[in-house]
Amino acid sequence: MSQVNIIGSGFSSLAAACYLAQAGHQVTVFEKNAHLGGRAQVFKKDGFQFDMGPTWYWMPDIFERFFADFGKKPQDYYELIRLDPAYRVYFDKQDYVDISGKLEEIIATFEEIESGSGVQLKKFLANASDNYDVAIKDLVYKPGLNPLELVNLKTAGKLNLFFTTISGQVKKRFKNPKLQQILEFPVLFLGAKPTQTPAFYNFMNFADFGLGTWHPKGGMSEVSKAMVTLGQSLGVTYKTHQTVEQIKVENGKAVGLVANNLFYPSDIMVSGADYHHSERLLEPSLRSYSENYWSKKTFAPSSLLFYVGFDKPLQNVLHHTLFFDTDFTEHSKEIYDTAQWPKDPLFYASFSSKTDAVMAPNGMEAGTFLIPIAPGLKDDEATRERYFEIIIDRLEKLTGQEVKKHILFHKSYAVNDFIKDYNSYKGNAYGLANTLLQTAFLRPKIKSNKVKNLYFTGQLTVPGPGVPPALISGKIVSEIILQTNLTN
Repeated sequence: MSQVNIIGSGFSSLAAACYLAQAGHQVTVFEKNAHLGGRAQVFKKDGFQFDMGPTWYWMPDIFERFFADFGKKPQDYYELIRLDPAYRVYFDKQDYVDISGKLEEIIATFEEIESGSGVQLKKFLANASDNYDVAIKDLVYKPGLNPLELVNLKTAGKLNLFFTTISGQVKKRFKNPKLQQILEFPVLFLGAKPTQTPAFYNFMNFADFGLGTWHPKGGMSEVSKAMVTLGQSLGVTYKTHQTVEQIKVENGKAVGLVANNLFYPSDIMVSGADYHHSERLLEPSLRSYSENYWSKKTFAPSSLLFYVGFDKPLQNVLHHTLFFDTDFTEHSKEIYDTAQWPKDPLFYASFSSKTDAVMAPNGMEAGTFLIPIAPGLKDDEATRERYFEIIIDRLEKLTGQEVKKHILFHKSYAVNDFIKDYNSYKGNAYGLANTLLQTAFLRPKIKSNKVKNLYFTGQLTVPGPGVPPALISGKIVSEIILQTNLTN
């Protein structure tokens, strides 16, 4: 039995801990914050409850596959509610499109907006479904070690889809700008512009329209709680309030970590913390990637978030509501090209209390608002408050109701908080974007090439950003560790 120390308790770390404990290892997870679950923390105030991190539950099959590996089901731990409609997209005052939870109704909606687009959507989604099947079987569960992992994609005739873009594919089939934005929206979960994301990733559209949008009752933190409960049943030890200061290396091998000035020996080290930060815990000569390397990477956005308590239920909004009433392309440029605060930001809102009564007191509403922003921006309270005014003004205009006077409180969260709480590189919220040159084997490696017995997992390595990929990343790192131990 080997001692495995894991840094961080995000979804990838929690997954890795379960797999490694199941295989018979002694596993200890070290978390710097008071809570387990990484970004899936909860903000509670005056009877309100907010998911501070992920709010979307997509790709339910990935969660099912994870729990099935332990003879369990998600329903053993939390209740899932399928949203119907899945979400609403605003384009102007009282001009919105509701995306149904039923595929045939989505097709009818498209046809109503643009003649002939219903047939086009069927063809598009048939391709997206096929890509999803190939991705799950032949790509996302691969360890990202070499280009040969893409051989099956070539065999399946998919490799060419890495050299065209989502945006190009969408615009070829659909001319209506509303439909284009709806189809390009899921790419934001991959952390990149639609014009930079390979067309193969249209499998996210199948995840959206085909697999549906869900809500775990009690919020996304219920998922991380479930994973901790599972881990405890397998013998995993969790330590909170543990600031890891150093990864100790002797004779080229990781031998443990130093947390809160105490040394904890280990046979195997895994870091699910920010990859850049994790390597800063090593001597410079032992780091696989230089500062120059990281500075040239395309990072997914950061976020400016607001958690707002309202003294009444809001009208004309759904659980998930997107506000695309400004220029999508311009906002993308401000994130990825010019790295500046957006002039007219798009934003997203989650009113989870529309679905789940536990999220707000009776007769009130809990709202989480998110503005995608460039990582590394100068972040101060005055700027945050200016943007809060902007989105609340827009919310009132677009939904045709008074909102400001019904705000009980609001809390903000942005770049500085991502850095403070998660040691996130430049305060990014989602890791590395899934661009062509940052896909599969082109992402930072799970296994250190300079330090033996040191591994990495999470959104800066394979397969990429998002909660489902984090679960997969935890499985991949555990498999690499177990294979390595068998051959040693």
